[in-house]
Amino acid sequence: MQIILLEKVENLGTLGQVVSVRPGYGRNFLIPRGKATVASPENRAKYEARRVELEKAAAATLAAAQARAASLEGKVVTVSSRAGDEGRLFGSVGTRDIADAVTAAGVAIAKHEVRLPAGALRHTGEFSIELHLHADVNAHVKIVIVPEVA
Repeated sequence: MQIILLEKVENLGTLGQVVSVRPGYGRNFLIPRGKATVASPENRAKYEARRVELEKAAAATLAAAQARAASLEGKVVTVSSRAGDEGRLFGSVGTRDIADAVTAAGVAIAKHEVRLPAGALRHTGEFSIELHLHADVNAHVKIVIVPEVA
């Protein structure tokens, strides 16, 4: 399936690029979310008419993500959770908990922007967490998990 990308998609292409993807990925993910359109002659003409507008929107999105990343640099966020004597948590601290803690600290973050490649955090301590704010912008936040005082 040939599609025209309407924004930069990680590991796929940039704005305006015509790429070939599997039909399900294009039809069920990219097109409904407004990230792409089918590469027909009519849609290519529509894209060329809207190209400047789409490039401005992409630049604004990138600038907003870079501003959020700048405000997150060096930020230390504390999360308290119930833990045992050896520092092992009763449960875990996941993407939602981290997103809520960072949002409470002053910068709005969605849970899908938090990257935990090793899975949820299950021990107390200090962790460096990567936040994926845009296809080109990543930020790092230090998360400190402390045992909850009863």
